[in-house]
Amino acid sequence: MTDTTPFLKLTNEGAHKIMAAAVAKAHETGVPECISVVDPGGHLICFTKMDGAFVQSIDSSLRKAMTSASYGNPTGLMPEGPDIRLAIATDGKRINLPGGLPIIVDGHVIGGIGVGSGTGAEDHVVAKAGVAALEGAQQFD
Repeated sequence: MTDTTPFLKLTNEGAHKIMAAAVAKAHETGVPECISVVDPGGHLICFTKMDGAFVQSIDSSLRKAMTSASYGNPTGLMPEGPDIRLAIATDGKRINLPGGLPIIVDGHVIGGIGVGSGTGAEDHVVAKAGVAALEGAQQFD
């Protein structure tokens, strides 16, 4: 048995590749978005607020990214009730609104992406496009 293990790390370059694909998809859909990419601990790697995106979506995009990275699951799937308790227990730092996806490579969560300013379905499509840009990343429906 060893006391350490190697781990995969989402690089700044990888995060910006995800961001570029997400921004391109948002342009394609015609919905300006706020997009956050975080590491597994929920620390921001990169962020953009597209022209016309809602200011209040700055925080929600970050919280979606943090939530999906923390739990290793897409946001928006938790039943009503537990999601409210989650928000209360984390002082609003974890939310269950659609638009957050974990970034998983080789079974390891290496980060998360959160998208906000459109509908939940629009945000999810943009997040999916971002994750799809990273080679080897698990894809979500």
